[in-house]
Amino acid sequence: MPDPNGFLRYDRRLPARRPVPVRIMDWREVYPPAGEELIREQATRCMDCGIPFCHDGCPLGNRIPDWNDLVRTGGWDAAVESLHATNNFPEFTGRLCPAPCEAACVLGLGGQQPVTIKQVEVEIADAAVARGGLRPQPVPAPTGKSVAVVGSGPAGLAAAQQLARAGHAVTVYERDDALGGLLRYGIPDFKLEKRHIDRRLAQLAAEGVRFRTGVDVGVDVTAVHLRAEHDAVLLACGALQGRDTPETPGRALRGVHQAMTHLVAANRVVAAAGEGRPALATLPDGTPIDAAGKHVVIIGGGDTAADCLGVAHRQGAAGVHQLDLYPEPPADRDAARDPWPTWPWVLRSYPAHEEGGARVFAVAVQEFVDDGTGQVRAVRIAEVTVEKVDGRRIVTALPGSEREIPADLVLLAIGFEGTEEQPLLSQLGVTRNGRGAVDARPDWQTDADGVFVAGDMHRGASLIVWAIAEGRAAAAAIHAYLGGAGTLPAPVDPARQPLAAR
Repeated sequence: MPDPNGFLRYDRRLPARRPVPVRIMDWREVYPPAGEELIREQATRCMDCGIPFCHDGCPLGNRIPDWNDLVRTGGWDAAVESLHATNNFPEFTGRLCPAPCEAACVLGLGGQQPVTIKQVEVEIADAAVARGGLRPQPVPAPTGKSVAVVGSGPAGLAAAQQLARAGHAVTVYERDDALGGLLRYGIPDFKLEKRHIDRRLAQLAAEGVRFRTGVDVGVDVTAVHLRAEHDAVLLACGALQGRDTPETPGRALRGVHQAMTHLVAANRVVAAAGEGRPALATLPDGTPIDAAGKHVVIIGGGDTAADCLGVAHRQGAAGVHQLDLYPEPPADRDAARDPWPTWPWVLRSYPAHEEGGARVFAVAVQEFVDDGTGQVRAVRIAEVTVEKVDGRRIVTALPGSEREIPADLVLLAIGFEGTEEQPLLSQLGVTRNGRGAVDARPDWQTDADGVFVAGDMHRGASLIVWAIAEGRAAAAAIHAYLGGAGTLPAPVDPARQPLAAR
């Protein structure tokens, strides 16, 4: 049984981050490995509640109290098995997920700090590598059925692994030159070093998954060809259509870019350096997009904005401002607004924020200011109020509050508008809904029979745990569609939503 006094004997503690002056000089992960003593101590804080609400906070249904207690008692091999029973890639979620499970921890109900679930998870995942590697689980008897997975992000890879282990022949198509989706070129190495992706890809390949990179399905390979070659198709192309602000004066100036173009360019430079090749941070057309020596303005307050902030520091920006439309959130949960165990609106400071830069809340850009040559030199902002009226957001600028912030590089990190319009969709007869996503029937099929959808392409831009959960659930539906024996785990259905106050 768990230690009933663990949360009283130990405070919440995380491993110390690498020192700021050191880590901004390289692209290695911010957090060093935690010692076994610290992780065992933190796992001991878990009470193994009678009703573990952390299960509801996590769409994967991770057996959190089980593996916490196994870590507490030194049962690392069993903890690895328990963790992988519900999560294909815990080393990804342990590094990248914002941990809604921790927001739902029962300790939060009593005013205590939640268990460091995310940190325990990543240490178990890393222990799996250290204690014998990621052993492949090849299928003994193939089914003779074939599945195409379009997209190699976490949803596509999770589905591919589940289907391959069920005996189906799986081919993953990726239009980029390397596998991993946003994990590869969208997430900076200081959050996820790419060796973690490569290890998983080697495991999947050993389990029989075939990969085809540099293939833009719908262009290089038509939907007709895809349907002829495979018995089922899973669309897992993500939600990469960045939200823009075309109505803002000066949007067309040089130096104003979508955040993801900056992140992708920076990731490609890091990848090239790891291969011993020189490379510059440029757009596909060769336009430089490096923050070195520049005044950078990042518009947006979420994960993508924080990633841009960390990249700008490492590229040597002269200064960085991060602008947020909304007022500064409170430090603690407002129970009237976001009652436990829902995800609370609180101020979240990422490691990038302690590295430098200024955060400016409750402001909106009124104009991108031209330097006279077509290059941005500043952003003109105003203080604003934001209110919801009949479900619509009304932003009101406060008279007399306008001012300018120097800007040589402006990055738009204001969210995503769904999956990109692409030839594949029209070829399959699949349409996007009003949110830019692709709807799924209860069995995860789209409007086209035999064509399934999962991850951000279905849900819209969301968390990595939702992508993996949907990939696993879609794989279960595909397995049933192909007449596979038995059932595969299906942690969510297409209508499932995060915990919310009604």
